[in-house]
Amino acid sequence: MIRIIRLIKMRIIFFSLIVILLSSSCKSAHNAYEISKKNKPYHSYTKADKIINYAKKFLGVKYKYGGTTRKGMDCSGLIQTAYKSESIQLPRTTGNLVKTGSWIPIKNIKKGDLLFFATSKNSRKVNHVGIVTTITGTNVSFLHASSSKGVMISNLSQRYWYFAFVQARRVL
Repeated sequence: MIRIIRLIKMRIIFFSLIVILLSSSCKSAHNAYEISKKNKPYHSYTKADKIINYAKKFLGVKYKYGGTTRKGMDCSGLIQTAYKSESIQLPRTTGNLVKTGSWIPIKNIKKGDLLFFATSKNSRKVNHVGIVTTITGTNVSFLHASSSKGVMISNLSQRYWYFAFVQARRVL
C-alpha cells in the first residue's frame, strides 16, 4: 500500500513537472515571438543609402572618359549620375565637385560622402572621386570608376588609395 502511494505521488510530481515545463516553455516561446515581432527591424533607407544603391547598379561597367551610362562611366560621371537619381544636382567634373559641399575630417566621414584623390605622380591636384559606401571601424570602402577596372569598390586602407587620398567632402 505504501508502495502504491509512493508511486502515485511520484506520478503526480512527474506530471506536475511536465505540465509546468510545457506551460512555461509555451509562454516563453510566445514571449520570444512577441518580442521578436515588436523589435522586428524596420529598415528605412536614407538618402545616402538610395544614392549608394543606385550607384552600385553600375558595378562592373567599363571606364569611359566623360561617360555617364552603362556603356561607360568615369568617376565624376558616376557621382553625378548617382546623386541625380535622388534629384541632387552636382557638377560634372572632379575639379568642380571638389569645390562642392563642405570639407570634413576623415574621422567624421559617413556613407554618401565624397572622397577625393590625386592619382597623378608627383601631383597633389585632385583628379579622382569616389563615394563612401561602408564604414566599419577604421575600414572605409568607396565606390568609384577606375580607369583600369571600371566601376568597382575599393578600400581606403589599400596602400595606393591611402597615399592618393586628399580630402573628404559632404554634399548631403
